[in-house]
Amino acid sequence: MDINYELYKVFYHVAAALSFSEASKQLFISQSAVSQSIKTLENKLDQTLFIRSTKRVQLTPEGEILMRHIEPAMHLIQRGEAQLLDALSTGGQIRIGASDTICRYFLVPYLEKFHKAFPNAHIKVINQTSIKCVELLELGQVDLIVVNYPNSYLSNVSSIKKIKTFQDVFIANQSFSDLKDKKLSYGQLAQYPILMLDKQSTTNEFLHRLFQQHQLDLIPEIELTSNDLLMDLARIGLGIAFIPDYCINDNLNNLFIVETEEELPERELVIAYNEQIPLSRATQEFLNYF
Repeated sequence: MDINYELYKVFYHVAAALSFSEASKQLFISQSAVSQSIKTLENKLDQTLFIRSTKRVQLTPEGEILMRHIEPAMHLIQRGEAQLLDALSTGGQIRIGASDTICRYFLVPYLEKFHKAFPNAHIKVINQTSIKCVELLELGQVDLIVVNYPNSYLSNVSSIKKIKTFQDVFIANQSFSDLKDKKLSYGQLAQYPILMLDKQSTTNEFLHRLFQQHQLDLIPEIELTSNDLLMDLARIGLGIAFIPDYCINDNLNNLFIVETEEELPERELVIAYNEQIPLSRATQEFLNYF
């Protein structure tokens, strides 16, 4: 049934005020225009919506049913309009999903640049693993995600933009000094205690697949949710940590990189978003940095 939204708008104001004259004031139209709109709506619906009398206006049972549906719809529309007006005055909002590691070691300079350019824009960052971030994007809880790639969970995401290439490294402290200046095979590495991210991460998935390609079973000594914690545990000699190279600054602070016979495959950081959903101005501006 094709009914003009304006008719429902008039109905809502009359039903809320239970007054044709009050509705005309709120809508800035004449009382006769209000009456005509209600009559048109009743004809289209083939229902009587109001009981009219000289003293008061009442909703019929059919009118009450319609009001129960129209009222929340009007509130949603009003809320949407308010958010759009707020976006114009504040610069809008951007919701980003990324892991703690990616936020700390990669995103911070871009967030700083964006904040300086759009100081009134609201920035919301949700920290989750690269796998969980895809779920946030699919549920519409974030506008974009910055995640490690390959990521098998990205198969249904429509837009992926590659922004940085990196390599993973094995790091250890002086307890493993006999490994300096050596290049280890994956089989030899498997004999040492390996510290790595847990199964909810693409890094865990990546390293397990790499060992399987060499017919090796990888049994980590410790699995954690934080690369920073992995580095801390490597510093006290609990094992050899597997981390992205962008986590390391020039000073390894008593740690060294354990070299491998085969060069580890490169991975990438990517931005993913759903191009089928309109992007806010803030999100579009942020994407332009990459």
